Amino acid sequence: MGLLFILQMVTAMFGTNLIQTFVDGDPDRVRLILGVVLMVCSGLAVVGIGLLMYPVLRDVSPGLAGWYPGLRITECLVSATCGIYLLAQSHVVPNHLLWVYVPTGLGGIVLTYLLLIGRLVPRPIAMLGLVGYVSLTIGVPLDLLGVLDMGAGAGQLLLVPGGLFELVFLPAWLIAKGFELPDAPVSRRSRTA
Repeated sequence: MGLLFILQMVTAMFGTNLIQTFVDGDPDRVRLILGVVLMVCSGLAVVGIGLLMYPVLRDVSPGLAGWYPGLRITECLVSATCGIYLLAQSHVVPNHLLWVYVPTGLGGIVLTYLLLIGRLVPRPIAMLGLVGYVSLTIGVPLDLLGVLDMGAGAGQLLLVPGGLFELVFLPAWLIAKGFELPDAPVSRRSRTA
């Protein structure tokens, strides 16, 4: 699963960069198509992560865990829709990354909260992710209101904790150790959270 997080992040970064070259004036449609294909691959990896994480998260809180794959599927659909629009219209959906960040942030909050209360990964890793996804989620309306630009300058700092969580710390932990499943079942009260 750790490799899937890395695959998702790397394909998203390269895809976004290729799409940005088109937005910046490069007329090369091959790069544009490759960028959209990479974003779709990233979206499929996101769906895979959501579906594979569900059985693990369900043991912590069945109700809340159900939101995670749903939000990851929504993230994929928003990204794919923006990519199809870009290919058909030759210009991007305004604020397209921000629309993708909404289900990403909300899904990430669900994930990291469940990782934290279920003690599935070390607390510092879960907290880094929680801070990252809360920052991402708060950054979207601030960007839409013109308070900051999440794509440049200080606004990009909001992406750092979540990026470190998704690209470095969580994948490294999952590859090296996997999940720390508790010996005793999680209490009934925390399962319904």
